[in-house]
Amino acid sequence: MSTQKYSVTQHPVGTLLTWIKSGEIAIPEIQRPFVWEATKVRDLLDSLFRGYPVGYLIAWQNPNVNLKDGTPAPGKRILIDGQQRITALMASLLGYEVVNKDYKRVRIRIAYHPIERKFEVPNTIIQRDSAWIADIAEVFHAEANLFAIVNHYCTDNPLASQKDVFDSLNQLTKIVNNPIGMIILDPQLDIETVTEIFIRVNSAGVPLSQADFAMSKIAVNDEFGGSMLRKAIDYFCHLSVSPDFYDVIRKNDPAFASTDYFTKMAWLKNGNGDLYDPSYSDMLRVTFTSHFRRGKLQDLVALLSGRNFETRQYEASIVEDTFNRMRQSVLRFMNENHFKSFLMIIESAGFLDSSMIGGLNAVNFAYILYLTLREQGAPQNQIERVVRRWFVMSMLRGWYSGSSESNIDFDIRQIHAQGIESYTQSTIETQLSDSYWEAMLPQELDTSSSNSPAFRVFLAAQVKLKDLGFLSRDITVEQLIKWRSDVHHLFPRDYLKRSGLSRGMYNQVANYAVTQTEINIQISNKEPAVYFRQILEQVQGGTQRYGNITDRDELRANFAMSCIPEGIETMTVADYPQFLVERRKLMARKIQTYFEGL
Repeated sequence: MSTQKYSVTQHPVGTLLTWIKSGEIAIPEIQRPFVWEATKVRDLLDSLFRGYPVGYLIAWQNPNVNLKDGTPAPGKRILIDGQQRITALMASLLGYEVVNKDYKRVRIRIAYHPIERKFEVPNTIIQRDSAWIADIAEVFHAEANLFAIVNHYCTDNPLASQKDVFDSLNQLTKIVNNPIGMIILDPQLDIETVTEIFIRVNSAGVPLSQADFAMSKIAVNDEFGGSMLRKAIDYFCHLSVSPDFYDVIRKNDPAFASTDYFTKMAWLKNGNGDLYDPSYSDMLRVTFTSHFRRGKLQDLVALLSGRNFETRQYEASIVEDTFNRMRQSVLRFMNENHFKSFLMIIESAGFLDSSMIGGLNAVNFAYILYLTLREQGAPQNQIERVVRRWFVMSMLRGWYSGSSESNIDFDIRQIHAQGIESYTQSTIETQLSDSYWEAMLPQELDTSSSNSPAFRVFLAAQVKLKDLGFLSRDITVEQLIKWRSDVHHLFPRDYLKRSGLSRGMYNQVANYAVTQTEINIQISNKEPAVYFRQILEQVQGGTQRYGNITDRDELRANFAMSCIPEGIETMTVADYPQFLVERRKLMARKIQTYFEGL
């Protein structure tokens, strides 16, 4: 039995370009930013000109779908690898405009020297030099007259041989006759197999994600507004990072600026902070999972293709329904009230910006949870409590840091099967048991990584509990994280290094405390027995050296906020390991107190 999962054919460049223009082959990224430098376009043309191989294109055949009357309609072929190469050829040979990284439409011009038979990116000197044809698109124009171009060139360059120039330009035009290999993948292949083939054929390329496939399926669908939907996702993600992009869209894409999508995202022009700047992958995951109750993006790709999961057939009505539902979900995702209310919940848990979160999957699922609760009509106080507690639990346990997609898929299915309150509460009780708080969490704090989930949640706990910075009388941890702070080593780093301790030991997170830069500088590399004794003297009327605390009770309260173990003023390097053990326990208790108050 044949195991062939693809077919390979050779097609002239000109034929491929014709198919692209006619829509027989769809390029999903034709309206997305063109990332190649002009020099790379030049090199591609030079390789074709010299007959060098330029790699294979890979297209994935959409499955045939059944129309409402039961008749099958052939699926479109989607170019999933080779988009930049084809776009480069269309831009340089046919004069098409491309969208650059700033989403502005620009021309990619490549110059050609007929005598030396070489290509170059035109600059001011080349444009003024008659020996160069500054834009080869003039030669490939449908109404171009090669003899007229040769005569004009030789008039400007009298020493040039008409025959040599004609032969050179004739060879140039034959670029469109040069073949490029195309691999057509079977429509029945699943995403994992397509991805594997892509990686094996194009090991130098960036592996495609399921989100990439979904965006491709969306982008090439003209019947149900796929292009605008894809732009809505792309533009929202870009605008959330760059508010100035609003005017770029309005100026360069008036068709999109007249849509509901643009109206819904207009609020981003005033800024959004950087707590949650979703990528298109994040946005797809949230919109799909919250609306379709599925967590795997391969299911979205299947639905966008028209797959009926019960009959295993492909139906046009499912394609239409999927696009309609995705359109509604994207608009709901972008809703200013939803987005800002959700971010306020995350901030209310003590997370101030993206640096305190790391990967966004925990935030993604928290937003899925928020939108689901909103759709179910849950009261606001329930929404806030459930979302806040689930988010912090998932951060603390790294719930979505491993097999994130499988976990998302499992959670959303259980939420709808068991009910949100029942499932989230039982999961939290299991994951954050007494043994976790007393034994496992202190172990998780045994790390030198400041990016560890446990340490990030500890900082959020300090923010939420309105703790003051270490040795600060008036300035809070929240203000220090927002504006300017140092992570102080309670046992100074240089002191521990001089004592022979390794980096992994002196950089333990249980040795860290958020403090003012000025206080950190004053402490410098003094050993704890010295500077803590000086602090005690300060609150007893002695010289004021570190911060503004001059009251013993205030100092005791400050030590408690930063989880400083008792007796630190007498500790030496020999006591350091036990100090870490004791402080981890105090930090774990603070996190527990914080969580129980959410």
